Amino acid sequence: MSTFTIVMIVITAVLLVGVIVLYFLGKKAQKRQEAQQAQIDASKQSVSMLIIDKKRMKIKESGLPQMVIDQTPKLLRGSKLPIVKAKVGPQILSLVCDEKIFDSIPVKKEVKASVSGIYITEVKGLHGKTAAADVKKKGKFKAWVEKMQEKAGAKPIK
Repeated sequence: MSTFTIVMIVITAVLLVGVIVLYFLGKKAQKRQEAQQAQIDASKQSVSMLIIDKKRMKIKESGLPQMVIDQTPKLLRGSKLPIVKAKVGPQILSLVCDEKIFDSIPVKKEVKASVSGIYITEVKGLHGKTAAADVKKKGKFKAWVEKMQEKAGAKPIK
């Protein structure tokens, strides 16, 4: 056998072992995530709150309790989380929000939210409609491409 085929066999074997390890680690992480989600669903409560502010902030700057900051893994302390400052009853709290609903939370409005500990899982408008997320303004190039597609008949004219 030539040197090239031996090297290719070794590389293939290493990649195959890597894929198998990642598969089992992924299954384990998925089971852990499902268990955490079941715990969150079991302990969630419906709360009415006034949203004061929302930002993506580092955990150290977020205003969360020190006990929560200490429990987070050291690698995640530098990452940014969606933080919502809300007035719940007479208290002003910093809460961590689910990434999926962060953009749909209205600021300076009263909402009814499902909260599990310090984690907001769901938000519904209490008074009036909740404003949809702002539509991103298109750049000049994308607007020009869309205009050309409309002229060519590739997209229906609005």
